[in-house]
Amino acid sequence: MENETYLYPYSVNEARARGELTLWRASHLANIACKEAIEEAIREHFDGTRLNDSCADSVIAKYGYKRTAWVLSNTIQQKGWDGRFSQANQQWAKKTYIPSDQWHNSDFVVGSHPAVLDGFAAQYRKAYHALGLFGPEHCQPDSFASLDYEGKVLVLSPDILKESCWNERAMLRYAHDGFGCSPHAIGRSIRCTCLGDGEMTRWNRADFIGVLEGQYLPDWAVEKLAELNGAEQAQRDHPDMGGMTMK
Repeated sequence: MENETYLYPYSVNEARARGELTLWRASHLANIACKEAIEEAIREHFDGTRLNDSCADSVIAKYGYKRTAWVLSNTIQQKGWDGRFSQANQQWAKKTYIPSDQWHNSDFVVGSHPAVLDGFAAQYRKAYHALGLFGPEHCQPDSFASLDYEGKVLVLSPDILKESCWNERAMLRYAHDGFGCSPHAIGRSIRCTCLGDGEMTRWNRADFIGVLEGQYLPDWAVEKLAELNGAEQAQRDHPDMGGMTMK
């Protein structure tokens, strides 16, 4: 990915209050550049009747999935009155919260013909789906508000990860303990192990999409869980043993 500018999620007013105007400006300029790249890609790949199937590829490669989705979602939200956007794309765009940012939101509204842009958005969604990432549909309902996370396999949100780490091995984490395991505790921290590489880290409860439904647990993750559970049992049976304490 050529443009790795941080995607700033807040408005200019909040950025000012946080002392982060530099981050906001850099991100805003990248949003505008991404918008222009989408327009250029459509000009190059639309022959007047059909949009080339690879039209979205170059934009995603340069600006990444997150920013491309941000610009597309902002555009469709700003043009919500336009019936030439499909219901599926409109519903998809609504899932991304774009802060009201005075007139700045209009700076990165894609100006391409809505019917053609609708096809571009569909291409983007197809490309994202092909990544095979876990999402809310793979998690137990209402996980964040009601479930205790301790001893569960959690799905880390792709918004937290760098796009270079977007894969199922990086997303799955086994929750050991921490105040954040409880949905009602004031503390939010959770100590967990990455099932992909075994690294133990701490994350905030809000960083997770939820608890993975058992039927979606890959075979490799089942094997890793067995290893973790075995190590924890050995630690309980022999508390004086050396090595990492699992719980």
